[in-house]
Amino acid sequence: MCVALTALDAVVRVQSSRGERTIPLVDFHRLPGDTPERDTNLEPEKLITAVDLPALAFARRSLYRKVRDRASYAFALVSVAAALEIDNGVIRQVRLALGGVAHKPWRASAAEEFLVGKRCDQQTLEQGAALELKEAKAFQHNGFKIELAKRMITSVLAELASGEKAQ
Repeated sequence: MCVALTALDAVVRVQSSRGERTIPLVDFHRLPGDTPERDTNLEPEKLITAVDLPALAFARRSLYRKVRDRASYAFALVSVAAALEIDNGVIRQVRLALGGVAHKPWRASAAEEFLVGKRCDQQTLEQGAALELKEAKAFQHNGFKIELAKRMITSVLAELASGEKAQ
């Protein structure tokens, strides 16, 4: 669920004895750094009280896809959450987040920035996905995830685009 919430610009509200604070979900989870035992930026004695989603009208047209090793409950090898708005064949707004490719949900900002204002066709979607994963670094046994993520981004956005055209 965090991948989809990251794509849709969710904000986490936290409460402590010193008051309320908000944390954009994209910043809520953290990379391991020097404290790999901490998964989030939630400080001790803070309590999550709400998760807010902004009113993004185009997010009604969204999709989440998860690829996993087996059919029963399993962590995602790669997951993609996306929302897309197209007007006359041109991408007006897009939100993308990836799961299973980093220690936290990964907002695909480079792909989003590239895609906005471009014609929505297969080649453009593939270019956006490739741009997002250009700097990705594989470890010994997970190099396949880079290509899988590219294909999933392209596939999810193409599916959303085909639904836009059908309306």
